[in-house]
Amino acid sequence: MCATRFLRASLLAALGVIPASEGFARPKATSARSAAPATVTVDYGIALAGIPIGTAQVSGQFESARYRMDVSARLTGLVGAVTGGMGSARASGLIAEGPQPSAFAISTKTSNSGIAVRMALARGNVTQSEVTPPLVDMGDRVPVTPANKRGIVDPASALMMPAVSRGELTDQANCNRTIPVFDGATRFNVVLSYGETRHVEKPGYAGPVLVCNARYQAIAGHRPDRPGVKFMEDNRDMSVWLAPVEGTRVLLPVRIAVRTTLGTNIIEATRWNRSGPQTVTAQADGQASGQVAQATLVDQ
Repeated sequence: MCATRFLRASLLAALGVIPASEGFARPKATSARSAAPATVTVDYGIALAGIPIGTAQVSGQFESARYRMDVSARLTGLVGAVTGGMGSARASGLIAEGPQPSAFAISTKTSNSGIAVRMALARGNVTQSEVTPPLVDMGDRVPVTPANKRGIVDPASALMMPAVSRGELTDQANCNRTIPVFDGATRFNVVLSYGETRHVEKPGYAGPVLVCNARYQAIAGHRPDRPGVKFMEDNRDMSVWLAPVEGTRVLLPVRIAVRTTLGTNIIEATRWNRSGPQTVTAQADGQASGQVAQATLVDQ
């Protein structure tokens, strides 16, 4: 994976996409008590091999059985000056046993390239999608079938994890899940399994987190002979730390770690702001932008 592709992959990881694809360039709602209105804004730092290279922010709004996720990321310092890397995403939909998105848009760009993706969905089933510029058919991609676009989660919605256990949010069962992701071009699974429970202290949050091991499974849209795809499928050094959002039945990441060929890429929370009509952990810093530009997914 060349440096430019990795820099874009760093943004994608912050936007909820495991940076692996060398390709691109009536629901069962939660109960009222488990879906109290709440807004959470989490700021993150992005580091590669211990060197800070960017920042990201995730803002989630949860009310009754509905959600909205706004995500943004930017590469900073010398890396940002050279690449101009930035990205943003928005998703909304219903909260059931997993997110059921109804709309998704994502945008990432570097100084010399950019791709736009928008999708309309009906309870997690893609009804319309648009990629700009269109994906180039290299002749070696695994075809994406209509079945691959059903029952999926978009990259932004994948950051929100409704509890699968009826017990405590830190029940280890909430780690054990498979997330079926479709980013507009590639379909893959992120398979999570329980690793351990830790206690963390961040500005705005102090408490237990679930440490989930992560695996990448390519399904469709990828180029199976590409080295990056094989590297990620064999990668055993990926994890996500999940923290409960007070007053909801939802968990969000406080840390995402992915080993790459250039070192371990870590996206870690630097501040956690929870606001809502029940309990205020910290004053939210404001709302993410109401607009998502175009959308870039993965490298061509």
